[in-house]
Amino acid sequence: MTLTEYAVLAFSSLFVIVDPIATVPAFLAMTARDSISQRLRMARTACLVAAGILTVFALIGQWLFTLLGITLPAIQVAGALVLLLVALDMLRAQRSPVQETAAETAEGATKEDIAITPLAIPMLAGPAAISTVILLEAQAISWAQRGVLLACVALVGLASYMTLALGATGAKWISPIAEKIITRLMGLLLAALAIQFLFNGLKGEHGLLGP
Repeated sequence: MTLTEYAVLAFSSLFVIVDPIATVPAFLAMTARDSISQRLRMARTACLVAAGILTVFALIGQWLFTLLGITLPAIQVAGALVLLLVALDMLRAQRSPVQETAAETAEGATKEDIAITPLAIPMLAGPAAISTVILLEAQAISWAQRGVLLACVALVGLASYMTLALGATGAKWISPIAEKIITRLMGLLLAALAIQFLFNGLKGEHGLLGP
């Protein structure tokens, strides 16, 4: 895989799983009593925290699992199953409970500041996003690709902030029907990515799928 191909894979898969577009309605509902400036501040903080968390797991995720005695194929299979669960919900144009539960969203509506929880964790940087960044780091075969991965995490954080900021300022830039179509298309892409990670994991675990 070339550096460009890896960059496209890393950015697209991270953006799909973080899914800031689908986060906008919940973000607006939880900040209904806040001013635009407060919304922008919370969005900025949340995206910085989410990007920081994903960066940490990109750097130490595999080391942590190795310390716990968990093999790379096991990480790939487990991560693939998490991503597949999210993808199946996205194909139904639904926000997956793996990303955040209804209880977490409801609790956020009563909080004064939702930036750290539930917006950054788990809505933006939840189990699925963390699994994705660890799997992508496992795919990196050089320090250049690892650097590209960290750059993609930063770009996804910036894209997430821009998306939330557009919603916070009241921009009606996407219709509900278009949002559902985009969600389903991203769900299809994520499902294919999850299956590929699953195959990689099964092939690595004692060659279960052959050469």
